[in-house]
Amino acid sequence: MDRSPLLSVVVICWNSLERLRQLLDSVPGALAGIPHELILIDNGSTDGTADYIASCHPEISYRRLGSNRGVAAARNRGIALAKGDYIWLLDDDTVINSEAVGAMLRHMEANPQCGICGCALRTPEGELQQSYKPFPSVGIKLRNVLGIGKADPYADAVALGKPFSPFYIIGACQLIRRKTLEEVGPLDERIFYGPEDADFCLRAARRGWSTVYLPDVSITHHWKRITTRRPLSKIGRAHIRGLLHFYLKHRRIF
Repeated sequence: MDRSPLLSVVVICWNSLERLRQLLDSVPGALAGIPHELILIDNGSTDGTADYIASCHPEISYRRLGSNRGVAAARNRGIALAKGDYIWLLDDDTVINSEAVGAMLRHMEANPQCGICGCALRTPEGELQQSYKPFPSVGIKLRNVLGIGKADPYADAVALGKPFSPFYIIGACQLIRRKTLEEVGPLDERIFYGPEDADFCLRAARRGWSTVYLPDVSITHHWKRITTRRPLSKIGRAHIRGLLHFYLKHRRIF
């Protein structure tokens, strides 16, 4: 009888084959000794991803969606396939390592009320991404668009280098306990691109689950801000619609 893996790694991708190669190259070393499965959900890529996976990574559970249905829908498809005790949601432009995944798993095992755990995200040059977030209020979103007032409310906690609980951590790197997913339910697919991650952490908190950020370990994230640089682009407008849905759903804007 096959034993379920400890860890299910769920990656979503869309026309990012070169970045995806880097992530997949990092997996064997990072997850050596950890029973795991790797699930890749393709949001309709046209860059040769399907051929690459078939020829180079037949061990991956790969599903290609007919079109880009958004972040939440793709992640939910991967979560539905996952068999692990923990589900690690990752973006395709990350590169992982054994130190980070080990620290997150140990924290989750030692703290049974921790439902969601994340680590620091850094660019290849070492720049820290503010992936630990306060409530995504109207004020914060406006300041981001205008490029003003980007004070970090968790700066002191980050400087201490010890685990702390922000309002949410971004979906590019979320390790989630299976029991938390079972209690909270799937990601909200009415949110195409942000803030489905904040919505999930908020719903988890209401059920007594904590979200924890580990500032002393990190993975690489080739990130770039899209929605605030081009708020009226197609993806920017989708983000705004998602925010409006989020605010109405939770009856809160600040």
